[in-house]
Amino acid sequence: MKYLIDTNVCIHFFRGKFSLIDSFETVKLSNCAVSEITLAELIFGAENSSNPKKNYKLIDKFTERTKILPIYNAIGIYAKEKVRLRKKGEMISDFDLLIGSTAISNDLIMVTENVKEFKRINGIRIENWVNR
Repeated sequence: MKYLIDTNVCIHFFRGKFSLIDSFETVKLSNCAVSEITLAELIFGAENSSNPKKNYKLIDKFTERTKILPIYNAIGIYAKEKVRLRKKGEMISDFDLLIGSTAISNDLIMVTENVKEFKRINGIRIENWVNR
């Protein structure tokens, strides 16, 4: 594995936007993972959508070919970064901090369109595959 895919990139991919299918074909889905937090966000989105059944199928098809990573090993990084960011007055959402911490703890590149927020996390490597 080389990449941790953020929720926003998954959603764009499911919608066929920004040539993300080409990006995933280039790096191979087997080199990608998602945090269990991303999975929770995707499932919430499916449940909240006008067509949950269709969206659950997209999620299932995607997660069959990628790995789902637990946050357990990222909790220490999360806690240290949350304290550091709070002291600097640069807080980010807990979910994004947990996702970013998961990328760091697994030595993966964070793939996100939300570079502005994730770049606040120390030690994170980021790529943005979304070209608007």
